[in-house]
Amino acid sequence: MPEKLTVALIGPGAIGTTVAAALHEVGHTPIICGRSAKDNLELKFEGQHIVVPGPVKTDPNEITQPVDLVFVAVKTTQVDAAAPWLKALCNENTVVCALQNGVEQKESLSPLSSGASVLPSVVWFPAQKEPDGSVWLRQKARLTLPDTPHTQIIADALKDSLCSVDLSTDFATIAWRKLLQNAVAGLMVLTTRRAGMFARDDITELAYAYLDECLKVARAEGAKLTDGVPDEIVGVLKGYAPDIGTSILVDRLANQPLEWDIRNGVIQRRGRAHQIATPISDIVVPLLAAASDGPG
Repeated sequence: MPEKLTVALIGPGAIGTTVAAALHEVGHTPIICGRSAKDNLELKFEGQHIVVPGPVKTDPNEITQPVDLVFVAVKTTQVDAAAPWLKALCNENTVVCALQNGVEQKESLSPLSSGASVLPSVVWFPAQKEPDGSVWLRQKARLTLPDTPHTQIIADALKDSLCSVDLSTDFATIAWRKLLQNAVAGLMVLTTRRAGMFARDDITELAYAYLDECLKVARAEGAKLTDGVPDEIVGVLKGYAPDIGTSILVDRLANQPLEWDIRNGVIQRRGRAHQIATPISDIVVPLLAAASDGPG
């Protein structure tokens, strides 16, 4: 890691604020880049309160030179809007950590990152925006990253912070495992209900059928997922507090574009490529796409 690490964060939403607070508490306060000007970011968790000094920059022209490490926490529906930030913050020596859903982060961000090394991650914590603008971290923060030489700068930057980092030599399996969980959580959009809906026997039955379909596609993509994964995921969803939602549900309730393609459409797309039938995806995906993009 450089003697004086320079770090930036693009997208100070709930996930971005959590990682910014983690960086700040261990002395790596990031440059914060976003759409709306703010004086600072606030994170609340386990009775603690961290204020990350700003301001939030809103003009990529304010960036005068590339940085060592960039965390990208915008949704995939906002990647095009983040492109000017990536161009200003990155060069061939920069490492970019994608704090995004899906299994296609590297393909999405690499063309925009001026030769930087782009690494995907899996985000394992729920965080939500509060009415006062702060973020509530509802469980311990944890990231999983692929075990590569470029990963070490990310692990070092977050060392001893509130956000732990796990390294995996089989990152693809873990990324697909999280994708399956996100895909099933997308059913909340179609009901506009939160995690409590998974207490219903009929929803549990639907979740298992959808997960069986997703599991076949994931394995065809090389993920080494066991037969017990559906039980694990349904157990996670049933174990959530009934009022916990998911980011795609938050966007639906706010009438914002949805990450339907990278969370659910990818199952259908990759299934067709492997000639795997995806009858549930063939219903769920068009409904999510219409909820996101209309018309109507």
